[in-house]
Amino acid sequence: MDNDQQPPPAPPEAPDKEKMDQIRRRRLEKLSGASAPKSTQPTLGSTGISSSSTPPISSENAEPAVKPKINITKAPTPPIALSSKVSPGTQDAADLPTASPRPNPPKKQTPASVDELLEAYENRTLGSIFRITLDPNQTVDSSNHKLIYLPNLRQELEDEKSPIMLTKERLDSAILEAASAIPHSKGALDYLIPCWKRIMRTLKGIRGYASGKDAILKEAKRLCMSNCVFAVEMPEFFGREPNSALDTLTPYLLLEPEEERGISPDFLAEMEARFEEDESIKPMLRKAVIGLSQQLATMSMNDNYKPYVHAMKALSQFPKFVSAIAEDPLFQMATSAPGIEKHTILGPFFRISPLQAEVTKEYFAAPKTMDKRKVHTSQEALRLTLQTHQRDLLDIVNHFVRSSPESRNKTLDWFAYIVNSNHKRRALRPNPEELSSDGFLMNVTVVLDGLCEPFMDATFSKVNRIDVDYLRRNPRVEIKDETKLNADESASTEYYETVVSGTSNFISEVFFLTLAAHHYGSEATNSMLKSLDREIKYLTDKAKELEAERPKFAGSPFNMARLEEQLRRVSDALEKAMSFKFAVEGVLFDKVMQARSLNFMRVVTVWLLRIATQSDYTPDKTIKLPLPAQQPDAFRFLPEYVLEDIVGNFNFIFRFLPDVMISAVGDEVIALCITFLTNSEYIKNPYLKAKLVSLLFHGTWPIYHRTKGVLGDSLIGTKFANDHLLHALMKFYIEVESTGAHTQFYDKFNIRYEIFQVIKCIWTNTVYQDRLTQESKTNTEFFLRFVNLLLNDATYVLDEALTKFPKIHDLQAELRPPNSLTAEQRTAKEEELATAEGQAQSYMQLTNETVSMMKLFTKTLSASFTMPEIVERVAAMVDYTLDTLVGPKSLNLKVDDPKKYQFDPKTLLSEFIEIYLNLGVSESFVEAVAGDGRSYKPENFERASRILTRHGLRSTEDMAAWENLKGRFKTAKELEDQNEEDLGDIPDEYLDPIMATLMKDPVILPVSKQIIDRSTIRSHLLSDPHDPFNRSPLKIEDVIENPELKAKIVAWRAEMMQKAKAARGDDLMDTSAG
Repeated sequence: MDNDQQPPPAPPEAPDKEKMDQIRRRRLEKLSGASAPKSTQPTLGSTGISSSSTPPISSENAEPAVKPKINITKAPTPPIALSSKVSPGTQDAADLPTASPRPNPPKKQTPASVDELLEAYENRTLGSIFRITLDPNQTVDSSNHKLIYLPNLRQELEDEKSPIMLTKERLDSAILEAASAIPHSKGALDYLIPCWKRIMRTLKGIRGYASGKDAILKEAKRLCMSNCVFAVEMPEFFGREPNSALDTLTPYLLLEPEEERGISPDFLAEMEARFEEDESIKPMLRKAVIGLSQQLATMSMNDNYKPYVHAMKALSQFPKFVSAIAEDPLFQMATSAPGIEKHTILGPFFRISPLQAEVTKEYFAAPKTMDKRKVHTSQEALRLTLQTHQRDLLDIVNHFVRSSPESRNKTLDWFAYIVNSNHKRRALRPNPEELSSDGFLMNVTVVLDGLCEPFMDATFSKVNRIDVDYLRRNPRVEIKDETKLNADESASTEYYETVVSGTSNFISEVFFLTLAAHHYGSEATNSMLKSLDREIKYLTDKAKELEAERPKFAGSPFNMARLEEQLRRVSDALEKAMSFKFAVEGVLFDKVMQARSLNFMRVVTVWLLRIATQSDYTPDKTIKLPLPAQQPDAFRFLPEYVLEDIVGNFNFIFRFLPDVMISAVGDEVIALCITFLTNSEYIKNPYLKAKLVSLLFHGTWPIYHRTKGVLGDSLIGTKFANDHLLHALMKFYIEVESTGAHTQFYDKFNIRYEIFQVIKCIWTNTVYQDRLTQESKTNTEFFLRFVNLLLNDATYVLDEALTKFPKIHDLQAELRPPNSLTAEQRTAKEEELATAEGQAQSYMQLTNETVSMMKLFTKTLSASFTMPEIVERVAAMVDYTLDTLVGPKSLNLKVDDPKKYQFDPKTLLSEFIEIYLNLGVSESFVEAVAGDGRSYKPENFERASRILTRHGLRSTEDMAAWENLKGRFKTAKELEDQNEEDLGDIPDEYLDPIMATLMKDPVILPVSKQIIDRSTIRSHLLSDPHDPFNRSPLKIEDVIENPELKAKIVAWRAEMMQKAKAARGDDLMDTSAG
């Protein structure tokens, strides 16, 4: 029957009464925790099942049991006939109030006197706690709280001629009748939970000798909890149809504990205390937690999510609850990466994030016009909210991993399932529909970082607890498909197929889980910022392009409507991307979170260096370089992302939050970079090695008062860096000539640009200058390769940059009004100009850095740059550049706003003059300049002098030195011309086949048998390790001496010079005689 129907005067006996009695009796017996004699046909109110705090009543004292009459209806106050004839004990019926035909109006209760009878206390207290009465005329208590009248219990007492009083022996019947009277639109717990709270307050209020009062209250507490269990698990006991929305603790857990219907800690403590003896507690708990999770799965950070988190925090304080939750099938029931967030118990808690679409839209509405200050304020607000939420998540997870081994393992399994399901997050084009969200994985990463904090101490004292063999013990973290640091797939598979004995500790478990979480979580989100920037730029350009099309469709409403629709879609996508970017920056630029992440990566760095060096390395110890040629297997077979996470995290913080690094970074970062750049063969991926250079580069960016960045001072002053850094940088400078990628030609310039920046930073320390000198003398081949590549770069970028300016000059002239260009022609020209300007700017930046490096090196090592193998190339490069800057072609270098391209012709000229002066101390350089038949033009030197003097670009001393050098060039040129005339036609067998010049030291190439000058082939091999005639591999050590030919050339040259000298002498004599 429905809730509004009135109960009949004489309700019939419930048809399933017997079954109900049996179930309830069995449940109450289990909940009572005490064994008591049972009558042949026990009743719902019998003392044998109602109390464990009072002595059991023997069968001799009990009247014969009568058949209980239970009528379970849906009416607000159903007439429930409960018969349980029990001896009133020591009560004297004459001393206690009884029911009268016409009860008096309710009287205001007075405080109990000190000598109040226990029976009176019991009646008064139970009535007050459960807000029930046996007096039909008493509708409210002394505090004006509405009371529930219990007619069935009163009738039963009257039938038995028992005192009309509430007793703990009859309390179960009283609770049942009262709870059954609650409207079905409310849960029975709406009544029972406030009763529980009044019990606990009364218990706390007992002072001194309890004299039996505590027994009454404890029994009330026990029965109240039992009925709470029934209300959730068996609502039919209260005449209610099961209702999943009401028959659960979930809504009550969402209330504050202080609220009347809120679940308090003592309620949860009582639940846990009964956990083992009552099997109903576990399903009741699980139902409540699942309810919390499922409701939260539909929410975002915009909604009132905090009560759900607080409820889970409260429950996680109890180890037995945590174990029960972790063992529930729904704890890890998900079939996809997106499903983890919504369909596992903890997933919805971790899903709450500022990166949810609803949140980004709310906080960053109209992002295109949003004020920067407002953006910052919104980001800070979200950041503070997220920090609080992440602390709560960490608190919850901490309890899960500490409550029991079972809950710990289940929790680690859950985290492993997350990272293993999201491998495709690092794909080139990840599909968000198949992966967990960024916000979810960021929360996972942060919480795992928090779990690692206990072993992230400043002295790295617990790093030795991280067991690399974890990966060979059937680990939770799947790495089979991951690229390894220096091993192919087949070797890796074979290595990991061998299972190592032993058990991995918790530190190792959480360490590798956190590494994986960083890779698939925070690092993936970091890299996504670049993608967002590209997407925003594309959409912005697309919107401008569409707007430019508007005039075309002014006369066509249909086409204009289509254009408007396209614009709307592009605009919506642009706003969404911008809002999301602002939110991502708000999350990632969290200094607290990044500081914790940085500390974890420092631990990973020290651990990785220990594996590679097979030592107990800490930042206060020195690594011996180079490392052994034989690499440790444990290092080779590690996932590549171990190192990638380190450099990615450090580079991100260096770039966006450098102040976090100031207080946290140590020498281990420098050790990592130098070690693996020196022993670059330890790492297979050249781009991963390049990131080590980027790390050093970002570490030298000026920040606040540190003009040399976070790492600059350490790179300058640390002995380990002084000993190894310059060689490591030069070595990698050479290596990046060939990366194996189709973009290697252009990649090398970006990498070398960063190398130049680091070298410029450290060059103030003369130790590095001495190191360079040492390299040129003791490792000549290595040094020559470095210089040769430097010259290649300088020649290329100079040529590319300086040839772009004539094109820019012409395009700017064509676009300058007035012009006769059509709209389409103008658009095409503007696009062409933009491309040329972008290229010129990039190449000019590289040119400036390359020239800067040459200035530094030629000043320190002029002799090394004038070795026979490279001196002619050096001379040709500086002569060509001088001709471009001051020769006839210089007129085409004039462009609008040259500073826009970082192009300053006067400064560039001055720097090249300095290179001339640095190298001019070498006579071989002077001869090479004079012998440069392509670009040596005396008029260029004169024109350069005029420009230098007019603009005061060099000091007086430098100008004097320059004039002297010009004279030497002129003298050398005259001598060169004279020698060429003296030698006349050189026999072909004496000519170098490549340079077409007279050989000085001819050698034979071993395979092609070609004869070539040693300086020519040596110069060739600096760039290309192959025979230039048949492309067979070749080293300079392989060439064969040809002393016979060398002797012939020397003799022939001497003979020709002697003849020329004699001829000039004869001419002079003839002239004088004449």
